[in-house]
Amino acid sequence: MAAEADPGQLLRAVALLGAAVVAVPLFRRLGLGSVLGYLAAGLVIGPFGLGWFAHPQAILHFAELGVVMFLFVVGLEMRPSHLWSLRRQIFGLGTLQITACTLALTGVGLALGLAPMVAFVAAAGFVLTSTAIVMQLLGERGDIALPRGQRMVSILLFEDLLIVPLLALVAFMSPAPVDPDAPSRLVSVGIAVASLAALIVAGLYLLNPLFRILAAAKAREVMTAAALLVVLGAAVLMEMGGLSMAMGAFLAGVLLSESTFRHQIEADIEPFRGILLGLFFVAVGMSLDLGVVQENWRLVLLAVPAMMLAKGACIYLVARLLRSSHGDALDRATLMAQGGEFAFVLYAAAEAARLIDAPVNDTLTAIVVLSMVLTPLAVLAMRRLMPRGEGPSLDGVEEVDGQTGSVLIIGFGRFGQVMSQSLLARDVDVTIIDTDIEMITSAAEFGFKVYYGDGRRLDVLHAAGAGSARAIAVCIDDRAAADLVVELAHQHFPQAQLLVRSFDREHSLKLVNAGVDFQIRETFESAVAFGEAALRAIGVDADEAARIAEQVRRLDAERFELETASNDVRAGIPKLLNNTGNVPKPTPFTPPRREGQRLDSDGNDDTAGSTAG
Repeated sequence: MAAEADPGQLLRAVALLGAAVVAVPLFRRLGLGSVLGYLAAGLVIGPFGLGWFAHPQAILHFAELGVVMFLFVVGLEMRPSHLWSLRRQIFGLGTLQITACTLALTGVGLALGLAPMVAFVAAAGFVLTSTAIVMQLLGERGDIALPRGQRMVSILLFEDLLIVPLLALVAFMSPAPVDPDAPSRLVSVGIAVASLAALIVAGLYLLNPLFRILAAAKAREVMTAAALLVVLGAAVLMEMGGLSMAMGAFLAGVLLSESTFRHQIEADIEPFRGILLGLFFVAVGMSLDLGVVQENWRLVLLAVPAMMLAKGACIYLVARLLRSSHGDALDRATLMAQGGEFAFVLYAAAEAARLIDAPVNDTLTAIVVLSMVLTPLAVLAMRRLMPRGEGPSLDGVEEVDGQTGSVLIIGFGRFGQVMSQSLLARDVDVTIIDTDIEMITSAAEFGFKVYYGDGRRLDVLHAAGAGSARAIAVCIDDRAAADLVVELAHQHFPQAQLLVRSFDREHSLKLVNAGVDFQIRETFESAVAFGEAALRAIGVDADEAARIAEQVRRLDAERFELETASNDVRAGIPKLLNNTGNVPKPTPFTPPRREGQRLDSDGNDDTAGSTAG
């Protein structure tokens, strides 16, 4: 006979979900954001509110899986080459910011009357920013993929790595006698390195074959289970090695970032990530011990703003020193001025090592939790106080949601504005998205309806109506971003014709191999028309000039077909072969040249070493 469920446990689960369902929409409606809604819900139903939950730490440990899954999703967007390009930001910017903030926060602790050792431990914990809060706020704004968001992600990754040496430092400073049965530090380092190596080997050689086999089985629920297995397995492996669970999940995501299954995996993980991350914020709200705050209210009242201001000032100065704009530096300082979830781990380790006692641990934990609670309010206040032009603001700009246009235009710069005129002249129902706030505002003054949305995000493409669009026109001036949109569109919106603005010939070849329906180099047609006008300007007959321009177009098309065929032959896909089995040669055409002029193999002027686009 099956055991009956405990009605008390079920009631608490319903209360937990109900509090989040009520609080989050209410706080978002008030413009306070979802994070503050979760925190407030946890405070209300926790042991220091209505008392429905007596042990928030148990929920907090479980809900940390939300942070783990969040970093896994971030890792899926970080290809190894891109991650390598961020190495200077991760280690250079991260080291500079952490060092400056640790020194400043230790000084604040000493000024508040803390003992030197306690001040250092307090600073070391508070310097570790909340990955969950920063990533959630960046995600809500759509800034994770932008340069300012990438810099913050780099610093957060460095802080995730930093927790390991900090824990080792706490153990080293401990006055408690060393456990003779504990493994030596050298053995611990060896275990950590072995765990990391095992994860990398598994990611490189096992994950893709695994998902290929599961995809062939056509069992969607098994794919979902496998995605969860990868995330949790990587997290457990890193934890066994003494490293951060979140770092393990992030590395697993990076190793799968080149996989053809990454978008499917992300879609499978997303519901669990959202629920568990919300649960994490609720548990943080529950953890705020109002009794400790009341007992040490003078210290807490001084420490929270002092430490947030000191950390924020250091972050701002480091950002400005490395030539970030005032707006970006202020935005980073506001978002990252709080303590984070790793502080709880560090303070608990410091208490176990007898560097601090239980009351100090409780007080420092309350300070960190309050700083996390105040961060969404600080972001809202900064958004109101930020002068115009100092940072992105969506005031008066409508985010894309529920659109159903026949043509989706991604990017409304100079190229997108010109191409859209033909569609609008025919009254075609178009949806236009872009991330440039100033451009969207300016376009509205001329009667264009442009929505805010990042076309590199699958959820934004769904909201923009890509699933029902007859054509998707990618007009953005970013080769890597265009390639990502092409990949997403091919996998998720095969019904739409895909038209892409190309950067140059090499990019055009890549797009053709990717299977786009139409591509055009951004400067080719304008350059041909310009050359035709130049011929007319020096007295060449208009018909002759038009004939030469058409020959240039034909010759370029033949060369492009030849290059495409060559690429396909190298890939083992013979195409465009004539009856003799040879690749056809383009019809020779040499435009008239002046005396002393040299032409390259493409027929372009090479006199001054110029190159064709």
